[in-house]
Amino acid sequence: MADEDIAQLGKLFEDTLYRHLGRSLSIRMVDAGSCNGCEMEVNALSNPYYDLERFGLHFVASPRHADVLMVSGPVTRNMVEALKRTHDAMPEPKWVVAIGDCARDGGCFAGSYAVAGGVEAVLKVDLHISGCPPNPIQLLQGLQALVHQSAMDGEVA
Repeated sequence: MADEDIAQLGKLFEDTLYRHLGRSLSIRMVDAGSCNGCEMEVNALSNPYYDLERFGLHFVASPRHADVLMVSGPVTRNMVEALKRTHDAMPEPKWVVAIGDCARDGGCFAGSYAVAGGVEAVLKVDLHISGCPPNPIQLLQGLQALVHQSAMDGEVA
């Protein structure tokens, strides 16, 4: 994807975000047991090439400041409680985004004694971004679609 395409996607995202939410979008990322492929792509969103902060998105350390809970990997049994507590600590409105194929159904780890399943086995998922791993453009497009769809559903002002 060319630099102009990324800038155009970012402008569309920024317009949608501020028009419907009125502010930036805060994301809390949780690795629920992944291979770290998805995390590498999410980290790429913060590099100078993609620079997601210029579009009004930023990662936060506390779920109390987050609008979006982004979860990667299959949910391992030892992460179930932590994932629920993180979600419960978030203020309304809040959305859950499952990233990667493992977050959808456990991927190649499905059926393991150590895996509870995909994110949907623990929390209601508002958006799933497919891929193994999804690239940064797919992540941005998914988040933009989430905000746009939430606005159409009347979930945001």
